[in-house]
Amino acid sequence: MLNRILNHLQRIHAALRRSEQLYMVLASILIGLLAGLGAVGFRELIRLVNLVAWHDGQYTLEYMQSLPSWWKVLVPSLGGLFVGMIGYYLAREVKGHGVPEVMEAVALRGGRIRPRVVFAKLIASAVCIGSGGSVGREGPIVQIGSALGSTIGQWLKVDPQRLRTLVGCGAAAGIAATFNAPIAGALFAVEVILGDFGVAYFSPIVISSVVGTVVSQHFLGDFPAFAVPAYSLVHPGELFAYAALGLLAGFAALAFIRTLYATEDLVDRIRIYPPFKAMIGGALIGIIGIWLPQIYGVGYEAINEALNGTILWQTMAILVVFKLLAVSITIGSGGSGGIFAPSLFIGAMLGGVVGMFVHSIWPESTGSPGAYALVGMGAVVAAGTHAPITAIVIIFELTSDYKIILPLMICCIIATLLTTQLQTASIYTMKLMRRGVDIRGGRAFDLLQSIPVHEQMRTDMATVRPQDGLMQLVSRFMNYPGNVLFVVDDDQRLLGIITQDQLRPVMTEASSLNVLIIAQDLMIDRDFTTISPEDSLADVMKLLGSQEGEVPVLRNGRLVGAIWPQDVIARYNAELFNREMARSMVSAMGTSHTMELIPSVENAAMVEIPVPESFVGKSIGELNVRQGYGCSILTIKRHSAPGREPSAVIPSPDFVFQSDDILLVLGTAKDLAHLRQGVPLPAGRRNGAEGG
Repeated sequence: MLNRILNHLQRIHAALRRSEQLYMVLASILIGLLAGLGAVGFRELIRLVNLVAWHDGQYTLEYMQSLPSWWKVLVPSLGGLFVGMIGYYLAREVKGHGVPEVMEAVALRGGRIRPRVVFAKLIASAVCIGSGGSVGREGPIVQIGSALGSTIGQWLKVDPQRLRTLVGCGAAAGIAATFNAPIAGALFAVEVILGDFGVAYFSPIVISSVVGTVVSQHFLGDFPAFAVPAYSLVHPGELFAYAALGLLAGFAALAFIRTLYATEDLVDRIRIYPPFKAMIGGALIGIIGIWLPQIYGVGYEAINEALNGTILWQTMAILVVFKLLAVSITIGSGGSGGIFAPSLFIGAMLGGVVGMFVHSIWPESTGSPGAYALVGMGAVVAAGTHAPITAIVIIFELTSDYKIILPLMICCIIATLLTTQLQTASIYTMKLMRRGVDIRGGRAFDLLQSIPVHEQMRTDMATVRPQDGLMQLVSRFMNYPGNVLFVVDDDQRLLGIITQDQLRPVMTEASSLNVLIIAQDLMIDRDFTTISPEDSLADVMKLLGSQEGEVPVLRNGRLVGAIWPQDVIARYNAELFNREMARSMVSAMGTSHTMELIPSVENAAMVEIPVPESFVGKSIGELNVRQGYGCSILTIKRHSAPGREPSAVIPSPDFVFQSDDILLVLGTAKDLAHLRQGVPLPAGRRNGAEGG
């Protein structure tokens, strides 16, 4: 009975996969529902931590000011210790603000995120925020929603392009549920996470964003994230004041980015047990909170005070500085939380100060200070994230008032232009740039960044033992084309390396020195470079200028292979050629589905073929096209949406065919006929086909 039900479900699933649009719509609805529930559950978990830690479910500013100083320091310290232990023992992804990890997964791993991240991030961020950590909840919600989308996509075994889209669906639903802003949620996903506004991405993301908003409204009510009074542009000349605010917001965002990562560097240099770092960071937050409790948690209550003009300008000016420091300490020491809400906080305080100054000079020609606080929120977010469209729309959705749109647009664009001129990376991509990952347009810009070392390493290394004599070393060099000998023990643990430069001075007297010099005497046993099989070839490329000869590849201290410089350069040239070939082939193939034979060599031809119906929903690896059909797929043309130019896809084993794919295939006439019909070669001919 159970088997019949499972078989029936599998047939339904296979039928749905044949229609990409319907399949993605259903998947995006499911992800939007789960991400919306995750956002609601996350907020409730924060409230529960508040109740346990502070004996209050809301911890208002008035309540926090009434607490004894020791309590304000103890609670963030214990919260930091707990979060630090989760990040150290369970999942390193919980540290920091979360969005860069999602961007890295989309760009380098085809959208694959470990499922455990959902639970680890949920608990760690809730404890960090609930215990007073000076971070926001939006980044964790993005990471939780994205991890849910990735987990569902992996479970459904979708191809990497669809998986990236589902990750974006989760991020959009999370942001939309948090701010009750479905348009901003969708734009955040395509502008920040994916970097692609294509309809193929945008449509399911919008659906998830709407579903996430509906779920949030059902449980939390249809209320905006902030209590925003009505604002308007009083006089056209006021736009100059907003332009000045844009410049200040750009500098504030730049200071935020640099302080955040400088703090991380400073903490990294401290050699103590990592959870203790987070505990010390929590204690510092508690000390600041004794005098400025506004810096605790997400800080929405203080933002509302700035928007309504009920806070002194001196207090706002102080909070700009100390909130910036508090967030940097929390995240830099190993805390878990986002930087979106802190950016809103800093912008609101900065804008409130500017608004009060301008209003005191021209009271009849300027709006209230709250208007400047609102625009400042969007400007700092736009400048810090390099996502002005998302910032403009999210503030517009919070106010539902078109009158604020002109100063908002001017301020956000000026702030973004200033920051991008002074610093290429955003607050999100800076974290990845520091790891050597250059993200542009949702993809890794470095051609070798996504290629692991184990794909290119050689396993036929020249190894010697420490006790081997000089003649044996010379013999190994003469019979081996490389420039390095690897000295290993009986367990293949690398002890050192011997280069030709070490051997050359004694080679002329090898016979007489054979019994006097052994490998151990010549080897370099320190300061030589090693890499692991999981490192990227981009990391190896950076070493080529300073590395002589082959680079040893170690796993747990044991030598498992070697990377040759010429192999890395050859792979780079091949990847560059593949990218250019794909572009040119797609242009040559045009947009029609006609099959046109192109003369080639050895009685073979290149031909454009619509994907066989039996291939739809299956991967290249499953079908084993080259061996099973005797043909090689050179590239695949995929239409992302009607009216758009087709995109080229370089074949990979995990690529899953869709119904409208067009294949550019190389093969003989007989083999191509089998492929068109989706009929594999007979067993005898298949064994003779080239593997792969």
